[in-house]
Amino acid sequence: MNLTLHADSLTKYFGAVHAANSVSLEVHAGEVVGLLGPNGAGKTTILRMIAGILTPDSGTVYINGRALAADPLAAKQVIGFHSGDTQLYQRLNPREALEYFGRLYGMEEQPLSRRIAQLIEELEMSSFAGRPCNTLSSGQRQRANIARAFLHDPNLLILDEPTNALDVVSGQFIVEAIRRQKAAGRAVLFSTHIMGEAEYLCDRIALLHQGSIVDHGPLPDLLERSGCANLTDAFLKNIGVSRPGSAA
Repeated sequence: MNLTLHADSLTKYFGAVHAANSVSLEVHAGEVVGLLGPNGAGKTTILRMIAGILTPDSGTVYINGRALAADPLAAKQVIGFHSGDTQLYQRLNPREALEYFGRLYGMEEQPLSRRIAQLIEELEMSSFAGRPCNTLSSGQRQRANIARAFLHDPNLLILDEPTNALDVVSGQFIVEAIRRQKAAGRAVLFSTHIMGEAEYLCDRIALLHQGSIVDHGPLPDLLERSGCANLTDAFLKNIGVSRPGSAA
């Protein structure tokens, strides 16, 4: 499972808006890379290009050295993608939804059943796995959506703000699930605007501002280059904003 993702100079315009400006990054097996930036920085656009959902205006995504555009179906078979606006079928319960998606992935019945049981246990979904999705809380829906992304044991996970709008308990379930995926040797790329989440989870962090990566690397390197004591101040310094009383 030595997957490597390489995004090379991805650029995307929406009319006059430059949503992504020559963005390049890599993610390796057993590594978590965080794309950190405020709302509107271009995180979702970049992740959707990497997942093959949006076509870049220029630039290329490579998975294990092969361009995603050369065989998008094969590439997507090794990707688990989660977006904040992903919806589950409201009349199905989480167990039924996972069964449905597992069949779409071509999973055989017994391995699929075992995998669903494993995810329900790991994400502590047993209390609501049989309830219709339209009756679930936002945290419960998010756990079910994460389970859908993890379902087919993808080598690469692309997660767009997976803990957004969740309470502390639900958010922690997701964070620990990501850590388990890393420990299993998967490559994980996720976006967030939560500094503490990036500090806790990431082997490397890419700081994103107005569609451009302004710095990237392991947290200690980011702090050293910025001369700041914490990630919040380092990010603000990189975009030319200072906080009163911030520590350098």
